Amino acid sequence: MQIEAFADDGRTWTVTYVVFDPASRDAVVIDPVLDLDTTPWRTSTDSVTRLLDFIRDTRLTVHWILDTHVHADHISGAAELKKHLQAPLAIGANIRRVQEIFKATFNLARDFPTDGRQFDRLLHDGDQLQAGSLTVKTLHTPGHTPACCTYQIGDALFTGDVLFMPDIGVARCDFPDGSAQALYQSVKHRLYRFPDETRVFVGHDYPNGREFRYQTTIGDSKLKNVDLPDTMSEAEFVANIQARDSTLPAPRLLFPSLQVNINAGNLPEPENNEVAYLKVPLNYL
Repeated sequence: MQIEAFADDGRTWTVTYVVFDPASRDAVVIDPVLDLDTTPWRTSTDSVTRLLDFIRDTRLTVHWILDTHVHADHISGAAELKKHLQAPLAIGANIRRVQEIFKATFNLARDFPTDGRQFDRLLHDGDQLQAGSLTVKTLHTPGHTPACCTYQIGDALFTGDVLFMPDIGVARCDFPDGSAQALYQSVKHRLYRFPDETRVFVGHDYPNGREFRYQTTIGDSKLKNVDLPDTMSEAEFVANIQARDSTLPAPRLLFPSLQVNINAGNLPEPENNEVAYLKVPLNYL
C-alpha cells in the first residue's frame, strides 16, 4: 500500500490522501478539496486537477471517495471528483444529524433532504468498504462533529480532524453537537488502543514556523500530544478543551463550507438569473 499526500498548505492547511495498491492500481481518495477564493467569491478546481493528474499518470482505479466528516474550513471536492471518476461517495451515517442542524441554520428549502441521500454510502462503525485489493474499515470517532469517522487501511489510520500532529493536538469541539467528552472517548479509548507503531495521517496541519507535516504514530500521539497525552484524565481534558475552544475564532470558510458539504460537495443550484448563491446568516455566532 502506498499513500500520496496532497497538501493545501497556505490556504486551508488540508491534506488530501490517495491511498493505493501499486500492484493492482486500486485506490481510494480521502478528503478532497474544492478551491474557493473569497475575494471574487470564485471556485476553482486546481486541487482536484492535481489529484486527477496523479490518478491518471499512475493509472489508478478509484473505487471510493471518502470524507472523514462535514468539513467546516473548506469545501469538499467530492462532487467535482465524482464527475470525472464516477466513483461513489461515502461518509459517516451521522451526517443525517449534521444535515438537520444546518438545514435549520441556513433556512434551506423544505425539500432539502436530511437522510444522507446525497451520498452513495452512509457508513456505520465497523463497516468495511472493499476497494479492489484494499479494505477500508470505518471507526466512528465523534467529538469534533457527531459524524466524524476515522478510516483504517492496513496499518494506517486517517483521522481527519479528530487527531492532529502531536504539537497541534486534537480537534475543537465547539460546533453544534460537538462534545469534548465524546472526543476523549474516541481518541483515548479507540485510537490509542491501536499498536504504538500504527501510522496516523492527519486531516490538517498548522505548522506555525516549522515544516508542514501530516504523518505521526499512535505511540508518538500517546506520549507527546499537547492536548491529550495518554496519561490525562477525562475531566482534565474536557476542562482544558472547553477553555481552549472558548477563545478560538470561527473558521474563515465556515458558512460556505457547511452549506455545501452537507450536500456532498454540490454547489447550490443557479437561480433564475443563472447565478448560484451562498447564504451567510448574520449574527448567528
